[in-house]
Amino acid sequence: MEELVGVTTCVIGDMASRPNFGLNELDFVFSTLVVGCILNFVLMYLLAPTMSVSTSTLPSIFANCPASRMFEPGPYGLISRLGTFVYKGVLFSAVGFAAGLVGTAISNGLIKMRKKMDPNFETSNKALPTILNAATWAIHVGVSSNLRYQILNGVEFLLANLFPLVLFKSSVVVLRCLNNVLGGMSFVILARLTGAQSVGEKKQLVTDEAGLAAGKEKLYIKFLQFLDA
Repeated sequence: MEELVGVTTCVIGDMASRPNFGLNELDFVFSTLVVGCILNFVLMYLLAPTMSVSTSTLPSIFANCPASRMFEPGPYGLISRLGTFVYKGVLFSAVGFAAGLVGTAISNGLIKMRKKMDPNFETSNKALPTILNAATWAIHVGVSSNLRYQILNGVEFLLANLFPLVLFKSSVVVLRCLNNVLGGMSFVILARLTGAQSVGEKKQLVTDEAGLAAGKEKLYIKFLQFLDA
């Protein structure tokens, strides 16, 4: 369910943040899909309780921090709760970087394979820089995803005490879907800022063509003015 709902809503948010609903940047969208599938699986595996781990412990430096999330019930101070945020951020960043490396390599490899099978096939953008894209995923997951995860768990804890069970479960579904859409949108913004998914060359080409057209129009107007004179 996490893969189906989480990745789908994330990709929808990703595409909604791109021009023409991402149809001109399907190579970038495909990379988000691949990395998202890997990332969601690994994070869910790390967060889900297992029979082999009956108790959750943190490294000694974070021993007094909440083990699960920063808003976990208990006699924890502000510093301890911030420690959990930092620890989860580092953990999420490491997972994001690894998933970004593998996912970007897979998506670039599949696009290269497609080009070999169909020599006429051309992508709209350059191949994604593997290291830079992975680093962008690390920042996104360690900061944006981590912050949204912590806030969402705190909100859900409050709603569980306020709403009836059916309404609470419904609100959880809505909140988590919106959270994933927001995550997809925020990643696109970050990828543009870092240059991992830059379309600057296309924009420059459009600008140059527009400037050339404007120059021709001015020349044509001057020519008409010359004839009138």
